[in-house]
Amino acid sequence: MTGRSLGGELAVRLGKAAAVSLVAGTIGGAAVLAGQAVAARNRDYAQPELGLALRATVGRAGAPLLRLVLLGDSSALGVGVARFDETVGGQLAHLLAEGPAGRRVHLSSVGVSGSRSTDLATQVARALLGDRPDVAVVLIGANDATAMSRPLEAAAYLASAVRRLREAGVEVVVGTCPDLGAVRAVAPPLRQVIGWSGRRVARAQTAAVLDAGGTVVDLGTETGPVFRADAGTLCHDGFHPSADGYRVWAHALLPAVVAAANVASRH
Repeated sequence: MTGRSLGGELAVRLGKAAAVSLVAGTIGGAAVLAGQAVAARNRDYAQPELGLALRATVGRAGAPLLRLVLLGDSSALGVGVARFDETVGGQLAHLLAEGPAGRRVHLSSVGVSGSRSTDLATQVARALLGDRPDVAVVLIGANDATAMSRPLEAAAYLASAVRRLREAGVEVVVGTCPDLGAVRAVAPPLRQVIGWSGRRVARAQTAAVLDAGGTVVDLGTETGPVFRADAGTLCHDGFHPSADGYRVWAHALLPAVVAAANVASRH
């Protein structure tokens, strides 16, 4: 988050979700949802521990270089874990370095905790400063979903970011909104409301990213069942991924990132 606590931000978003859900329930049901929003506000949420920027180089000297940049929200920074090797970016970098191509990965992140798709324009500008990245991985959508943003509008901002990166010669992989129905920080029925919102965002993201020339990894479909079955995939706050959760995401993203890296190496 930038300037406001994660708990406060989430409470505001969940309050909006409660208001929207009035169309689907009674006043009594809305009171339950409002109470859940208050409970969410009082939870102890994970905060960024690795600084505002994430930079590291992984792999043997002399191996083919891959410049990999992460954009997006708290997941692009690894909120929920304390070590670089536990973040989704760190685990992706090690998988790429240890894979058949044996790459030397220069990893950076311009993600900002709490970001929505409207914030991507600034992140793209930062990502394109200096040496051009070969591959960009974008992880965005959860905050759009919890804020009850209009899916098509959020997806349009994402598509604009993807187009700018592609026009700069960067291969782009987007991990769509994860399965918010798996979070434990929010109790039912509000959990089902934000889960529904997340699926709508993910569907809109998929169409927009493909149209903009990017590659899509449907994190909700590919990893949601694991997160629902295993509470250990979330960190202590029940909202952000744990090291295990980020590892599940990294393996889901890996095939698309490897394919993007292979394309980039032929440029």
